[in-house]
Amino acid sequence: MTAEETPVSSPTKRVLTVVLFNLLVYIVIGLPNAVLTIFVHHTLGYSTTIAGLAFSLQYLATFAARPSAGRLVDSIGPKPVVLGGLVTCLISGLLMIGAGWSGETPAISLGILLLSRLFLGWAESWAATGVIVWNIRRAGAENTAIAISWNGICSYGGIALGAPIGAKLSQLPHPYGGIVSVGILSALLPLFGLALIGFYKGIKPLPATEKPVPFARALRLVLPHGMALAAGSIGFGAISSFLALYYAVLHWEGAATALSVFGIVFVVIRFFFASQIARRGGVFVAIVSLLIEAVGLACLAIFPSQGAALIGAALTGAGFSLLFPALGVLAVNSAGPQNRGAALGAYSIFIDLAIACSGLVLGQVIEFAGYKTMFGTTAVCCLVGVLISRSLGRKPAV
Repeated sequence: MTAEETPVSSPTKRVLTVVLFNLLVYIVIGLPNAVLTIFVHHTLGYSTTIAGLAFSLQYLATFAARPSAGRLVDSIGPKPVVLGGLVTCLISGLLMIGAGWSGETPAISLGILLLSRLFLGWAESWAATGVIVWNIRRAGAENTAIAISWNGICSYGGIALGAPIGAKLSQLPHPYGGIVSVGILSALLPLFGLALIGFYKGIKPLPATEKPVPFARALRLVLPHGMALAAGSIGFGAISSFLALYYAVLHWEGAATALSVFGIVFVVIRFFFASQIARRGGVFVAIVSLLIEAVGLACLAIFPSQGAALIGAALTGAGFSLLFPALGVLAVNSAGPQNRGAALGAYSIFIDLAIACSGLVLGQVIEFAGYKTMFGTTAVCCLVGVLISRSLGRKPAV
């Protein structure tokens, strides 16, 4: 550890001062969650598959931006990458305003909205990767789990906070109601972050003592852990993409509440039980997490009631909460200290792909077989993740 990286305060305090930027971006990600698919399906008149595409496109963009995020963090340092994430988040909010204002012309509105989702995915990739590596450097490599865990708390806490706010804003009267008001706040939050980040001192990249690991090799290093992560991430994609539409189809109120419950339970579990990863091992925690998530998704598939949906969302959030850090600590450290950005970007790709594909594939499952089958399918995916995690437990530690 260099003098620049030596903590002068507790690791958690050092992490919290930087993770704020990730919180701002993820509030923006959460703002349209309860209204986006409804806007595309009901207001613009497109199919659930197109609505799922609109949601998933963000994660396809996140996936595409991961290699550049990891490479730039390792080469120029994390602060400039976080700064770029905030700028693209601002552009996404401005485009969302344009999508709302052009709602009377569905094709134009959808095109602008899809572009907004692309920029938001780029913002998520750069901000999240930059913040995690920045915090690993600030808190020390031995506190990698703390950096990853607090990043997740702010990520899904931001989504939980943003979803009900976005639902309320969407109910405002025109000309600033609907998706327009969501876009306005989505632009203001990263603007605040841009004003704030200038007061932060950046951290120089580590000197390259060895040749940087190629991204393809980083991907191979984290492949087993990433596959287990992907299996559990499909359930999160189902909740985020289609829970609001599921409520709307059954004429239920409270979709935003259910999304918030998912996020709140996620944050509570991450906050109080993240230490179990070090105590019991990542593989054990991953298996338990996937089983709990499978039970939550099965509740949504089997019991068509608001109470069961709320319980299902809560259990899914509880199960998904520790999955990323449980398997991520080894993945991030697998490529060495000079290449943590590349390893993190490669590992995170699996969650991006899983959520992106879930929006597209699960939308078609809904069209042909309904919501019960869709939620049941995601529960089965979690069980596949359990099998993959068990195989990891039989492999030598990295």
